[in-house]
Amino acid sequence: MRNPLSETIVNIKPSGIRKFFDIVAEMNDPEVISLGVGEPDFDTPWHIRDEGIYSLEKGRTFYTSNAGLMELRREICNYLKRRFNVEYDPRKQVLITVGGSEAIDIGLRAILDPGDEVIIPQPCYVSYEPCTILAGGKPVIVNLKAENEFRLTAKELEDAITPKTKLLILPFPNNPTGAIMERNDLEAIAEVIIKHDLLVMSDEIYAELSYKEKHVTIAEIPGMKERTILINGFSKAYAMTGWRMGYVCGPDAIIEQMTKIHQFAIMCAPTTSQYAAIEALKNGDDDVEEMRRAYDQRRRYLVHEFREIGMDCFEPFGAFYVFPSIQRFNMTSDEFATRLLKDQKLAVVPGTAFGDCGEGFLRISYAYSIENLKKAMGRIRKFVETL
Repeated sequence: MRNPLSETIVNIKPSGIRKFFDIVAEMNDPEVISLGVGEPDFDTPWHIRDEGIYSLEKGRTFYTSNAGLMELRREICNYLKRRFNVEYDPRKQVLITVGGSEAIDIGLRAILDPGDEVIIPQPCYVSYEPCTILAGGKPVIVNLKAENEFRLTAKELEDAITPKTKLLILPFPNNPTGAIMERNDLEAIAEVIIKHDLLVMSDEIYAELSYKEKHVTIAEIPGMKERTILINGFSKAYAMTGWRMGYVCGPDAIIEQMTKIHQFAIMCAPTTSQYAAIEALKNGDDDVEEMRRAYDQRRRYLVHEFREIGMDCFEPFGAFYVFPSIQRFNMTSDEFATRLLKDQKLAVVPGTAFGDCGEGFLRISYAYSIENLKKAMGRIRKFVETL
């Protein structure tokens, strides 16, 4: 029998995050604390859930248009104008997707021809590199540095560009580091992008979870809107992970081709979730701010605690992760995480799950209650004292 599998997909490594999830599941131990999941511990606010329920009660279980409900697309445009001072046409420049992950996948497929190079700053979300490969592109990795607060510099970008470069993925606020890019950072990056006639895929799923100052989108920088595929969604800011609601905004021509792929692969995003998302955008600002304040408290607590026990941890100003260094312990990230789970029943994610340059770091999510975080830090302190 011939080999039934694609060599391309066989050669892609599975997600490094899943390894520790699977170990925890196999342990089946109620004493284990996991800080590995990037999922809000808040319930979706009631008024948003209620709108989803109401849409079912009204029998709104039909397909929507491929691009999504027009009312939702309008509300997204209102939101982006109100919060980030960037304007889009809801008819031609907005597509509702099944989470931000679908937007990443179909965006890369709509843009790339075989051999096109995609610059991916790492550490970063695990999907960018495999989705680039699946779309026929070539990932070009830029290793971000702790001494730069894991920000992408204009020089690092310039050095990575070749005649085959077509796209930069800009993953800020960043998962796993919590790093952000401020306006002056983005302006410097934009000069390089315009100089080399590149496109940008800006994944802004954590835009509302910025703690130093309000998030700035690169689409707002002069000359960048027409070059930017802006991806966002409802999972993180509104605690709507299971609703699978994302969206992408960008130039007409790109959105048209992304919609074509979406049309053949998905048809439309879940109708119930779209109605809930409309309610989130209309009346969810207070919920977002309440959750943001809670995450900020947890963020400051973890950074303080790591420094108290002598572990280097730069201060993250976005998302809901810290990325402490374990380099002084002379263990790999995988070894440290494995021993921590075995000895103290605490699950974290090795930094290498997010790229080779994550070696020497751990990703710890603070999308958990402060009580659980205090227990977890007590266990880390005990573990570190034994080393």
